[in-house]
Amino acid sequence: MEKVKRNVLLNPGPSTTTDTVKYAQVVPDICPREKEFAGLMKGIREDLVKIVHGDLEKYTSVLFCGSGTINIDVCINSLLPADKKVLVINNGAYSTRAVEICKFYGLPHIDLKFPVDQRPDLDIVEKTLKENPDIGLVHITHNETGTGLLNPIREIGALVHKYNAIFTVDTTSTYAMRPINIEEDNIDFCMASAQKGLMSFTGLSFVIGNRAILEASKDFPKRSYYCNLYLQYECFEQTGEMHFTPPVQTIYATIQAIKEYWAEGEEAKWARHTRVFNAINNGLDELGFKQVIKPEWRAGLVSSAIYPDDPNWSFEKVHDYCYERGFTIYPGKISTTNTFRLCSLGAIDEDDIKDFFVVFKEALVSTGVQIPVNYKN
Repeated sequence: MEKVKRNVLLNPGPSTTTDTVKYAQVVPDICPREKEFAGLMKGIREDLVKIVHGDLEKYTSVLFCGSGTINIDVCINSLLPADKKVLVINNGAYSTRAVEICKFYGLPHIDLKFPVDQRPDLDIVEKTLKENPDIGLVHITHNETGTGLLNPIREIGALVHKYNAIFTVDTTSTYAMRPINIEEDNIDFCMASAQKGLMSFTGLSFVIGNRAILEASKDFPKRSYYCNLYLQYECFEQTGEMHFTPPVQTIYATIQAIKEYWAEGEEAKWARHTRVFNAINNGLDELGFKQVIKPEWRAGLVSSAIYPDDPNWSFEKVHDYCYERGFTIYPGKISTTNTFRLCSLGAIDEDDIKDFFVVFKEALVSTGVQIPVNYKN
């Protein structure tokens, strides 16, 4: 197998992949309606539940063709009962996306906002649930990928269930990275896409959730055709196939990625990502960069560094210098603060980060940025 040029992606997905995952896409052409292919998808669906320690009798998974945002759309439009409203616990760009989905479907909703660098106040969450008994669905992001803030989903899920609502959690950047237990974390539905923690490719996304609630949603209002969760689930259960054409090559790559996930092991994989994350934070600290999220609230996946107050600082120039040398950095996603992000996703380890900071420091020196970097405040 010929080696492919390796780039270290420090953006929040797609992630750096192994060559074995890349080459898993090179297969004989097959019609995805063949029984052989349906059998492959059955295996994936079961593995996706097992990764979050779900009981296969109680939980199931449903695959969709699209990026991670399709999952938020699917869950919100499909799992809201009639005459109920959505509560979005909003402290970042990705929970804001859920609010936008509610608006586009014209769904009644509460946009419960908290600062992007703060965890939600559980007392305010409970007060909102108590005062609005018509809340039928509560949505939150596990790791707000725009900042790297970890939300307390287990505690919030307990409140959601206390007030008899459905709890959907966007785990796009934590699934198969940070260990999740769907039952113990009080999650009804979580979600991700193949190019993130599984270290596969873009084009395959999936929702993992409570089979009984999913089957009850058959009688909920139909708000979308392509993005209806029950319709896709029913097609899988009856035929073993996606309702519409699946991303065939991405599914082969994801099967290989899942094999590699099990071979590495949940704890060892999380330990590796933690090593990477610690190396990123140490490198930023040594250069004097400030971060948006305080250490104890970071999810262990995204470091969100604030631009220094230096007239020579140019994210674009620093990005291009690093990119030409095989390292990708990514702009931030906070409307009020200029930041860039470094992420611990993908098939990388701490030595890659040490190599990166050699190049990153060179980029700062070559563009005339003072080291350690300066801040006015």
